[in-house]
Amino acid sequence: MRNLINFILKYDYWFLFVLLEIASFVLLFRFNNYQGSVFFSSANYVSGVIYETSHQVTQYFGLRGVNERLTARNVQLELEVENLSRQLAEYGKDTMAITRLRKEALQNYRIVDAHVVNNSVTQANNFITLDKGSADSIQPEMGVVCGNGIVGIVYLTASHHSIVLPVLNAKSNISCKIKRTSYFGILKWDGNSSQYAYLEDLPRHSEFALGDTVVTSGHSSVFPVGIPVGTVDDMSDSHDGLSYLLKIRLFTDFARLNDVQVIAPLNYGEQAVLEDSVKVLLNN
Repeated sequence: MRNLINFILKYDYWFLFVLLEIASFVLLFRFNNYQGSVFFSSANYVSGVIYETSHQVTQYFGLRGVNERLTARNVQLELEVENLSRQLAEYGKDTMAITRLRKEALQNYRIVDAHVVNNSVTQANNFITLDKGSADSIQPEMGVVCGNGIVGIVYLTASHHSIVLPVLNAKSNISCKIKRTSYFGILKWDGNSSQYAYLEDLPRHSEFALGDTVVTSGHSSVFPVGIPVGTVDDMSDSHDGLSYLLKIRLFTDFARLNDVQVIAPLNYGEQAVLEDSVKVLLNN
């Protein structure tokens, strides 16, 4: 305390000078309008510069946190891109495999392009109407496919339209097989989801695995062997326990069906006529 008093006494003239200067500036700017306006303008300018500088400094030091968040976000986006690229590659591979199967199966078949003009997927007995008919050489018992796989079988025809009995119909029965092992059964729909059907009557000694591809067996004159159907999604025993019941995830999205193709063998009718002749002979 004594040192402080000694310091003040030692420099008392300087303190008096500063005090008088402050008092003179206060009197000057307070009681003179011009000087007062100049002072406040200058003070506002200086305050603005100080605030702006402070804001810039704060932003600069805050960039570190922003950069850390951006880095984390970039890493996350890179992982998402990699995941999507992998999924796209898998989807492209599966799509190419389906296209290849379908192309190989239809080599010796005549194809008629058609467009879906009416479709249902929520009824027990769904049907599909096409804009092509007998005038376009379409006849009953011809198979109908799309870019992804089987659709159904032509049921009725008129001159310029035809009715298709799709897989999503309780009366539909299509012979299919496991592509990898060739064990076959009958594809039927249970009336529930349009994404699934069931492969019934598969023998107990059948070999298959979840994910196996199911294709048409070729055991009829409607579909050639090898038309893609779907993949094995689940398995269970049949009601009598004598066979397997496989849940098949269908390749065809019936809810988005637009363009289809009606197929017929180049020697259409020959197999059916021959088989009918045998049935007549056996029944006599």
